[in-house]
Amino acid sequence: MPFPKFTDANKSLMRQAVTEEVYNKCAAKGKCPLCGFTIDDCINSGVVNEDSGVGIYGGCETCYTLFSDAFDPVIELYHKFKPADKHVTDMDSSKLPAVSADFEKYVVSTRIRVGRAVEGYGMSPGIPTAKRTEMRKVVVEALSNLTGELKGTYYPLEGMDEATRQKLVDDHFLFKKGDRFLEAGGANRDWPADRGIFHNDAKTFLVWVNEEDQMRIISMEKGGNVKGIFERLSTAIAAIETEMKKKGKNYAHSEHHGYFHSCPSNLGTGMRASVMLKIPLFSETPEFEKFCADLGLQPRGVDGEHSKSKGGVYDVSNKHRLGYSEVQLVTTMINGVAKLIEEEKKLESK
Repeated sequence: MPFPKFTDANKSLMRQAVTEEVYNKCAAKGKCPLCGFTIDDCINSGVVNEDSGVGIYGGCETCYTLFSDAFDPVIELYHKFKPADKHVTDMDSSKLPAVSADFEKYVVSTRIRVGRAVEGYGMSPGIPTAKRTEMRKVVVEALSNLTGELKGTYYPLEGMDEATRQKLVDDHFLFKKGDRFLEAGGANRDWPADRGIFHNDAKTFLVWVNEEDQMRIISMEKGGNVKGIFERLSTAIAAIETEMKKKGKNYAHSEHHGYFHSCPSNLGTGMRASVMLKIPLFSETPEFEKFCADLGLQPRGVDGEHSKSKGGVYDVSNKHRLGYSEVQLVTTMINGVAKLIEEEKKLESK
């Protein structure tokens, strides 16, 4: 295929990275042997949606190396992470700082999530239909063997009855079909087949199966017990992989990329450690967003990116993913939130 026709409206990272020369080098490599993606498949979302931020998806982990001429500059632009750099993982919760007593007053809830893919199948944009079914069986069997506080139930989206659907909606657990960016990237194929949700009995541990990534593993609860929530997540990640290894399966990972994800923005930890934070006074000041950015934090409204706050409550999370360990990112969030609370208390005292 010829080099795509981009307009000046396309400001995506893919557009900046994929010159005609880069495109031709990648096109000459043909199809990925694991998922069948070409470079055109990888960049289709950014070609179709000119308002894309990143604009490129990996069909599988092999795409990141086969088409490295396109992916490496995108990764460097987004993460400031060079091709020779190595990512480090650290899930040791004992290294986390203690949270202050103020967290219980100002933090409504805490949620930490990561993404994971199973090696050798392909990720949501590129995984073949039969492989997705096979991978879902591997993951659901692993989840069904979890014990203790992680023990729970898997709910497939396909054929879900209305009572179950409404229960999951009420709990804010149900995920929807992907947006137009994921649609053009290939992640919505065969919807809702082989998609589902697992949660434990206490509703503090959740896994989304075959959404944007093969797995979104989530630990959450009311209040600001960050260390306990991180410990649960760490335990769950290890327990799932232990069960999968009994079937000869591992998480898709490399020394450079960390844990593989469909979108390059999530490479590395794939971690988003967030709190719902009550800061109605400081969040109204003009310096709020820059203050957060300088702390390595990203504030969002309560309904996600680009949404507005409700009652002065903001979703505040780590901004980085790749090049920092999980412990580093959660520590950044804890320390940053403490500073935001300090600013709120200063305004309260006036």
